[in-house]
Amino acid sequence: MAVITPIVMPKWGLAMKEGTLNTWLVEEGAPIRVGQAIMEVETDKITGVVEAGDAGLLRRKVAAPGQTLPVKALLGVMAGADVSDADVDAFVAGYVVPIAAETEDGGAASSYQFVAVDGIRVRYARRGGGARRVLLLHGFGGDLDNWLFNIDALAEGDTVVALDLPGHGQSDRALPGRTLGDLARFVTRFLDAVEIPSVHAVGHSLGGAIAAQLALDHPDRVDSVALIASAGLGEEINSVYTEGFVAAQSRRELKPLVEQLFAKPDLVTRQLLDDVLKYKRLDGVSELLSELGGGLFPHGRQREQPGRRLGESGKRVLVLWGAEDRIIPVKHASQAPPSATVKIIEGAGHMVQLEKAGEVNTLLGKHIAG
Repeated sequence: MAVITPIVMPKWGLAMKEGTLNTWLVEEGAPIRVGQAIMEVETDKITGVVEAGDAGLLRRKVAAPGQTLPVKALLGVMAGADVSDADVDAFVAGYVVPIAAETEDGGAASSYQFVAVDGIRVRYARRGGGARRVLLLHGFGGDLDNWLFNIDALAEGDTVVALDLPGHGQSDRALPGRTLGDLARFVTRFLDAVEIPSVHAVGHSLGGAIAAQLALDHPDRVDSVALIASAGLGEEINSVYTEGFVAAQSRRELKPLVEQLFAKPDLVTRQLLDDVLKYKRLDGVSELLSELGGGLFPHGRQREQPGRRLGESGKRVLVLWGAEDRIIPVKHASQAPPSATVKIIEGAGHMVQLEKAGEVNTLLGKHIAG
């Protein structure tokens, strides 16, 4: 029987229903290795590179650049040189987009959920069913969709939970306090509410500082810590970005700020800017972010550096950083505990988990597995 492997439109994040193929990065007839970048796809959130999950020979490009197709739609076909063109033609003609791509097992797993924590309504997502539990904490002004390239990959072997921190995303516009201790305490109350005793805490930017504080203040709730372009390891921070983000109220003001998050600014889509702007214009958001930023980053400096004390926790620590980070200096990675595993990733900026998702997911998977 001919072995034919489909290349399909990926599903990035819980809300993605379709994507646009921007360009192929490989030619028909070329051998493909696992992890190789094979195409660039644009979603309503961001433009990303698709990496091959299987090795093989690219026999057919089914989708053309510019086409917008649903998740799991057939984009290309891999097959050995011994497979006939007729067999490839028959496979393409008979391919049907799986129903599961739309419903994700009835929709329960793909939907966002909400829970009340100390009077604050919190949006979160829960994926996978593995014994290990992973908590994803986003950064200042972000939301759980900052993990859209990571959550499903990590959930292949583990249970993964991501939340919108208080005042962010679709969680209530309220704060449990302005310190890292306040935020870490709130996270423990969230874990109580969703009945998770302990987690491998993975934090990006501000979320990294919260993860570090969580490990110090509530060590029984943390199995390991992974810090990605993390706050809390040094004093310096790009205050032009943080203060500008708080103040921005138009696409013209917001665009150059959001572009600073990426090594490649063209990854920022118009829809991404519109989504951030929609959040920024909600009643109370600017005031809330100003209050939070004032507590955490007074006078353009980071007030607290819990990441530097993680050696006291006895936890395994992974530190990942984009070499071109323009928000928090990459030199802060050197201030992690001596026992930490540190990896600087070339070609990435502050949003390294989006720009280099495949590499980040691999490193996180190995770290979580111990």
